[in-house]
Amino acid sequence: MTKAELVTQVALKTELTKQQTAEVVDLFLQCIVGALQAGDKVELRGFGSFRRRNRRPRQGRNPKTGEVVAVSAQTVPFFKAGKLLQAQLNPQLAPSSP
Repeated sequence: MTKAELVTQVALKTELTKQQTAEVVDLFLQCIVGALQAGDKVELRGFGSFRRRNRRPRQGRNPKTGEVVAVSAQTVPFFKAGKLLQAQLNPQLAPSSP
């Protein structure tokens, strides 16, 4: 699903215009990015959590030439799916209720 498709789906369900919905989606994403930039963890109960991960510097390899290349340390976003999302994607793994 693309961002435009997400905007369309949300607009249909909320009865907002696509422009209003696009602004809401943009603000939502900006809030997540801003929190991650500030070093905070973003937790959406039932969906999952976003946080930052630090990658150490390492030696990489150019796949075309085989030349060894130094890859610098980076901070990357990391998403961990919540239990509810995992259960919805894998219903066979969900605990059955007696």
